[in-house]
Amino acid sequence: MVHRAAAQKEAQRPLGRGARQGKEIVADTLVQVTLPPMGESVTEGSIVEWRKQVGDFVSEGDALVDVTTDKVDVEVPATASGVVAQILAGAGDVVSVGSVLAQIDTAKSNGAVPVSRSGPVATVDVVLPEMGESVTEGSIVDIRCRPGDYVAEGDPLLDVTTDKVDVEIPATAAGAIAEIFVRAGDTVAVGAKLLSIDVNAAAPAGSPIARAAVPPAPVAPPKAPPAAAGGELLADRPARRIAARLEVDLAQVRGSGPNGLILRGDVTAQAETAKRRPRGGSAAPSLPAPGPDATVVPLKGPAAALIGYMEQSLTIPTATSFRAVAVDVLDARRKELNGAIKAAGRNEKVSFTHVVAYAMVRAAHAQPAITFLFRRDENGTPTRVEPGIHLGLAVDSERKDGSRFLVVPVIKGADALDFAAFRAKYEELVRKARDNKLTADDLQGASFTLTNPGGIGTIASVPRLLAGQGAILAAGAIGYPPGFANANEQSLRLLGVSKIMQMTSTYDHRVIQGAQSGEYLRTVDDLLQGRNGFYESIFESLGLDAAAVPHLTTTIPAGGASAAAPPSDEMLRAVAAGMAIVSAYRRHGHLAANLDPLGADPVGDPSLEPQTYGLTPALQEAIPAGVLRVKVPGNTLADVLPHLRETYSSTIAYEIEHISNAKQRVWLRDYIESGKNKIKFSPERQLEFLSRLTRVEAFDRYVRKTFLGQKTFSGEGLDVMVPMLEEMLDMFADDGVDNAVIGMAHRGRLNVIAHVVNMPYEEVMTEFEAAQYRGELGDDDVMGDVKYHHGATGTFVTAKGKTIDVTLAHNPSHLEAVDPVVEGSARALQTDHAGGVPATEPKRAVPVLIHGDAAFIG
Repeated sequence: MVHRAAAQKEAQRPLGRGARQGKEIVADTLVQVTLPPMGESVTEGSIVEWRKQVGDFVSEGDALVDVTTDKVDVEVPATASGVVAQILAGAGDVVSVGSVLAQIDTAKSNGAVPVSRSGPVATVDVVLPEMGESVTEGSIVDIRCRPGDYVAEGDPLLDVTTDKVDVEIPATAAGAIAEIFVRAGDTVAVGAKLLSIDVNAAAPAGSPIARAAVPPAPVAPPKAPPAAAGGELLADRPARRIAARLEVDLAQVRGSGPNGLILRGDVTAQAETAKRRPRGGSAAPSLPAPGPDATVVPLKGPAAALIGYMEQSLTIPTATSFRAVAVDVLDARRKELNGAIKAAGRNEKVSFTHVVAYAMVRAAHAQPAITFLFRRDENGTPTRVEPGIHLGLAVDSERKDGSRFLVVPVIKGADALDFAAFRAKYEELVRKARDNKLTADDLQGASFTLTNPGGIGTIASVPRLLAGQGAILAAGAIGYPPGFANANEQSLRLLGVSKIMQMTSTYDHRVIQGAQSGEYLRTVDDLLQGRNGFYESIFESLGLDAAAVPHLTTTIPAGGASAAAPPSDEMLRAVAAGMAIVSAYRRHGHLAANLDPLGADPVGDPSLEPQTYGLTPALQEAIPAGVLRVKVPGNTLADVLPHLRETYSSTIAYEIEHISNAKQRVWLRDYIESGKNKIKFSPERQLEFLSRLTRVEAFDRYVRKTFLGQKTFSGEGLDVMVPMLEEMLDMFADDGVDNAVIGMAHRGRLNVIAHVVNMPYEEVMTEFEAAQYRGELGDDDVMGDVKYHHGATGTFVTAKGKTIDVTLAHNPSHLEAVDPVVEGSARALQTDHAGGVPATEPKRAVPVLIHGDAAFIG
């Protein structure tokens, strides 16, 4: 979301000839187009689409821009005739009511636009972007460009630091830097304008960017710590925070930022220098300067923080234990676990790392010494700290530019969680790490850490132990021992050779001894081999039972001769696989359906692919459809599979296997797979639907344009709702239903009133025109902020000439309040009071509830 507050303020300044760089616009010929008031409760809107661009000629009243709000969609018209001189809000921007959207030069009528030295002026603002909900401002560390420099889209323009993250602000368009509004050291709010770019400026000849030819400024020696107003040292917030943590005096730190601004890296470097400096000695000599052909890349953000942590780790005396862990049991039980989850109709998956990390936690609960920390107290006395079991997870992520960064979020109190809760917390932290949404609290407090280099094929690893932790464990890649990697897998199993995983434990040798580390790794190994009910506890926490291994038996008829030879093991496995893939389509077919209105590819699922089960085309042809118990056409599995895909994974998807009533579930399967749910419409019926949709669209367009600024709650995105309701009423009338009671949200409500309830257009329009007399636009509004809260009644006439009474229930802004009212009204209408004893007649009324969240556009 980009707020244009600064741009609006700039646009509202009186413009003189040449008031801004290269702009030859006469102020008294400019007319501003603003976002109009749209009722008391509407304070802002989002730009959807510009109908006109800079340089286009417009007549007064022409549609200029489409704007949407949480209450109303509007077309903002041109307020005068002339040429669009400037557009101040781009598509997707959120602007306040009264904000300037564009300027029209009434002195221009031939399509000419104001020009600068390098062409038409069209500036794009670069603002401080949002960086998470908790980040509200940032400090300017460095400005890499100057006015007049030509930049390409994506070039870094400024370096900004916040209390959570360090970022480079890129150019949002190619062009020349028109104006810079901030200075190094300034603190600016999110959304504030940093600089503007003239996108019509010509690139300098012979070079894509002018600033590439500007000689670099000479490197000055670090300045003394500067003082801000009031004598306070000039340092950014991360630097102050880490200085307090490492007990570094900022007065002793020389800042490397602009104007001597102290950065986080300066503090960590000072702390490391102080640790390495001999008593009474001087600082270590600096490294030789890089050669003239060397490329020097400053490290910032997470990379700079990692340097500080790694340099701190050099002060920790560590030792490392190794253990090779057989993974046959782990592999088998994990497959069994995922199979039970799939059979239960659930979507979660359990990875090797989930199980290994949980085994580490359980082992640490039994042997907490692996988490002990070393620290000196205030008097310098060495102490051992027992912090509890808080597991850090080393997460390596890749940015969009291909660079990588490492973060270590922490599962706190991990030993108090069962496996289900542990896995959920694990996935939550990894997801936040990949989305760059971790908070400072998520990254603090680890007493030991797991890193998983095996995920990228590393066999074994000895990672660095960070300060403030007892140990770091690494899980290597799973594979056969060295020397057996290229051997036949079946032969290796006959020889009893198992796949292994190397685990290492790097620990603080001041408080953890080698025997303790070795015992800890042995406990982890024991748990992964299934001892102490480890896997049973995992199944139980997930609400699953370990699946029993099926045993096939062959019955021999009396007399000793079989009527037919028993099927081969291969065929039995193939039939079981065929039944499994049928079950997978019924449970997970929706994952492969094309349901995204924006056209994104479906996620799919491996269980829907024959290759997952080893089903070759020949085996698919050999499996008769009769054993699969399906209703789709076909004689073999090969015939059935395409029909299953069409049924469960096309543009309509079904999820019915969760229904506990077996009779209902089987009926739905038969109805779906037999194709009874699909009706082929004739061309005449299709034209009829098109006509209905056209009426819906035309009504919305007319109301939105005619009653500009009033709430219309168009049905855009829900256009098909009106034909759907009309089709339902047709079916109700054919079944003898007398009344339909409808409860719905506001979006599309006017269209339903006009075409389903059949209120005449004249009455609908009169309601708009009378709004001002009822006080809906002022403080005396008695109807709230939406028309027709009071509902409507009418009669719907079907295509066959039958009639059905339709009632649209009154409802307030909170949709859930109308649901019980609609059901109660319909139930009352179903009661027949004609006889002495009231009787229930269900066909007298049907309730229809429509929820507002069905609007994709919303």
